[in-house]
Amino acid sequence: MADEATVKEKKTKKGRVPMPEQDPKERARNFLEVPLGYTPEMAREEASRCLQCKTPGCVEGCPVGIDIPGFIRLITDGEFTASIRHVWKQNSLPAVCGRVCPQEIQCEGKCVLAKKGQPVAIGNLERFVADWERAHGTGALPPKAPPTGKRVAVVGSGPAGLTVAGDLIQKGHEVTIFEAFHKPGGVLLYGIPEFRLPKEIVAQEVNFLERLGVQVACNVVVGRTVTLDELFAEGYQAVFLGLGAGLPKFMNIPGENLVGILSANEYLTRANLMKAYLFPQVDTPIPRGKDVVVLGGGNVAMDAARTALRLGAERVRLVYRRSREEMPARAAEAHHAEEEGIEFFLLTNPVRYLGNEKGRLVGMECIRMELGEPDASGRRRPIPVRGSEFTLECDLCIVAVGTGANPLLTSSTPDLKVNKWGYIEADPCTGKTMKKGVWAGGDIVTGAATVILAMGAGRLAANSIHDYLMRGW
Repeated sequence: MADEATVKEKKTKKGRVPMPEQDPKERARNFLEVPLGYTPEMAREEASRCLQCKTPGCVEGCPVGIDIPGFIRLITDGEFTASIRHVWKQNSLPAVCGRVCPQEIQCEGKCVLAKKGQPVAIGNLERFVADWERAHGTGALPPKAPPTGKRVAVVGSGPAGLTVAGDLIQKGHEVTIFEAFHKPGGVLLYGIPEFRLPKEIVAQEVNFLERLGVQVACNVVVGRTVTLDELFAEGYQAVFLGLGAGLPKFMNIPGENLVGILSANEYLTRANLMKAYLFPQVDTPIPRGKDVVVLGGGNVAMDAARTALRLGAERVRLVYRRSREEMPARAAEAHHAEEEGIEFFLLTNPVRYLGNEKGRLVGMECIRMELGEPDASGRRRPIPVRGSEFTLECDLCIVAVGTGANPLLTSSTPDLKVNKWGYIEADPCTGKTMKKGVWAGGDIVTGAATVILAMGAGRLAANSIHDYLMRGW
């Protein structure tokens, strides 16, 4: 027992292995991935810090329930191929999750080592084994159950839809994903920039599912091209709706129709999915500004601000109405943004946009805020400070203050129940909707949230769909 306690104490004191990154000055002007990844030696050293807890809190903190100590133990032993296969049992998108999940408030936040020091870098290790498999693996696929003859339609190819497809194809069902855009990946493709999640990674994760047997049909707008009832008529016995929440929100303040104001959704879709960042090789038009202001404090706001910088802005400011402590963006993303020169204007809120005689944006009037009592979100409510108005000059404003549910599908499906905000009502434990044979999960149910929470919803829905197909409603 004494030796075991000594080992635990040493691991607690041992520092976390930092992941190499591009220099901030260099990366601020390119779209290459910022973190460079672990070497095998780094991965094994970091994995050796894991205490292999008998009751691992990290697993409890993971929305898809990965056996985290199990895959980390295999890394410690140098069994990288076995490790990725262990991850695949619960997560078919490890290269994505290792890059964009908020590990600090989920698995790593529950790590025992975090109580007295730094938690094990679970996300970095998950990324490592996924990247190792892609570079050195045999390409062998996980086993599949015998065919059931059952057909499932998955609407949307974001993290929830991809998870459902991956789980159900391995359970022996036929799965077809219907994607409205011309490429699969959903928010992973159009919402997250290349420097945070390379498009090649998303393509390879989708290819993994296609090799398992998942069919992908792009340019199909379910609700317009085909209805849910028509999918059932075509022989699908179950449908999962993973549409995301892609309807942009604006602030509804004076001057919002000026040229030079756009949503982060449009801006990032043009930059990412339509590859405006590859100009001049790809000549996708995208508004460019020298003095850019981004409104919001989440990951989308960080992505938009850092993209604007890389597209040539001389100055980028992020305006957020609360303090740094209430900012919903991942700590790592905010840190990277500041390193690259993004200026944070906290406790600040715009009240009107200012334009010139040509109807173009030239600035915005803002007001200082102070924090009051917590609101429904649990964060302290921002309150305007009287007489604190001031002006910010800018020639481009990107609005990243949230998104809503696109009503296209729900408006064409009257027996699909939605709440007052337009989100689909679904059982949080199963994903079942009020319409027989239809499940939903991810942002279209919860509103904008994280990739891993959408995947967790997909996992619950996939299990429920499987039970339905094999046993009935």
